[in-house]
Amino acid sequence: MGRLRACACALGFLVIGAFPASSVAGVAPNRIGQIDCNGFSPIQQQLRITAACADIRGPNGHRFYDHGWYIGHDEPSIRYISNVPGSAADVTYVERLGLEPTQLPTVSDPGSDVTHFFELTIAPWFSMNLCDPNSTPLTPCKPVSDSNAPRGNYPGGGNAFMELQFYPPGFAPFADSISCDNTHWCSALTIDSLECSPDLSTCNSNCEEPANFAFIQHDGVPTGPPSPQESDLATVTPDPQTLLMNPGDTIVIHMFDARLRGGGRALAVTEDDVTNGTSGFMIASAANGFMNTSPADCSGTPFNFQPEYSSAAPNNIVPWGPGAYNINSEYEVGHFEPCTKVTGPQSLTIGAFTDTYWTNCVGPYEVGTEDPDLEPDDSPCFPFGYTHGGTAPPNLVTGCDVFTDAIGDLDYDGSSYRADWPTSAYPGTFPGATAQAQPTSRGSRYSRIQFVTDMSATEENCDTTTGAGCVMPPPGPGHFYPYWTLVRDPELGCTWQFGNAGQTGNSFGGDAQWGAVTPTSIGAFQSAIQPNPKCFSQRR
Repeated sequence: MGRLRACACALGFLVIGAFPASSVAGVAPNRIGQIDCNGFSPIQQQLRITAACADIRGPNGHRFYDHGWYIGHDEPSIRYISNVPGSAADVTYVERLGLEPTQLPTVSDPGSDVTHFFELTIAPWFSMNLCDPNSTPLTPCKPVSDSNAPRGNYPGGGNAFMELQFYPPGFAPFADSISCDNTHWCSALTIDSLECSPDLSTCNSNCEEPANFAFIQHDGVPTGPPSPQESDLATVTPDPQTLLMNPGDTIVIHMFDARLRGGGRALAVTEDDVTNGTSGFMIASAANGFMNTSPADCSGTPFNFQPEYSSAAPNNIVPWGPGAYNINSEYEVGHFEPCTKVTGPQSLTIGAFTDTYWTNCVGPYEVGTEDPDLEPDDSPCFPFGYTHGGTAPPNLVTGCDVFTDAIGDLDYDGSSYRADWPTSAYPGTFPGATAQAQPTSRGSRYSRIQFVTDMSATEENCDTTTGAGCVMPPPGPGHFYPYWTLVRDPELGCTWQFGNAGQTGNSFGGDAQWGAVTPTSIGAFQSAIQPNPKCFSQRR
């Protein structure tokens, strides 16, 4: 893989050896796995080159670099805030998955092309902070307790970040691309920890960002080992028990601290597809193979992950994130560029899986020449109709995932930064927006919200400590950034829809909703915390 080769010379960019030796022998990392989901570990091959990792705030609020490479990406979200006990440990969402256009994607006219969801967002997710004493700031934590919140000189309790990620159809296989298949959404429970000192200046660069991963399954049994140390090709390969959901299905999602058989507790996620009557779940428990990671030697220990906080109060956030994140709904954007053709074939081997990918995109979405320091290439790229050696349905468009040598579309010329987004819940040239009802915790809705995006860190000329040089929308040829709109939906009531649907409801000023980067915004574009509004009648 090009990115691994390119970065081999930069090993040791962050210091190893500043952590206490582990007193308990753990599970040593296998040759392939997820002990650094960004792919830079010198002691383990990355399992999945298109892993959507959690973003990290760098030392002193600047960008975070992994072995000399900037690894941030773009995660626009809406944050739900409540001081009610349990609001950060028991959350229910109801959403209707967006519908795709009836036509295949086109690639000739940016801003007007037929566009599918996988070209806009590779992984919409719902998040929750989890207790992990082996994760930054490497301090003890008491599960489901607001005592873990950072305050004064206390950096906060050890904190992992959970993303319940959803994957749109159309660009399989999942092992080295985006989708489970061409017609269904699927989802997975991902937990990212960080093996860095509290001030983020010193990390174990063998395992900076270890990730646990497991698909949501009908029977709750992971397809393969979830842990960073033992995950393998089966872990990222759907099986007959993987929950598959159709575009347009309504899904009820519940994330909560569950009591385990035999004692103890762990985070559980359930998903009920009320449209087709199917369901799935996953529990982040030691019994299911989940592990936390030693910051000293990268070994794993079976671990029950539980919610970090009781309430979703304003100060209860992940202490190492670029912006305020806890109970957030997000769209992972900036990872896809459609092409008329791809060039530069390369080979990839993950265990028994061998594939060919291409490095460069040619076509109207690729503007100018790649800056080798910013975005060396667009890989992995795949041509229309490609079946990956017969292992996947044919890709629906020629395009690039933009992961291998740049963890995102850092020159802002791909689909995410064009006006190709849903304009309503109904598909046409663009998809119909996913509609998310107002989330609840134990039956109560969240009283406040905040709009947050860490796009600031992806802007090369943005000073994330002061806001100087930070612009919205970003400086790309599309001059567009998607935004949230509050829409009254005839089926789900008051819903949030993400994209370009400002004509259908309240969009809070479109780009203006994102606020600004300020010395107090932790590096992100953040709005003020504001009352969670109610819907008004839809405009005609």
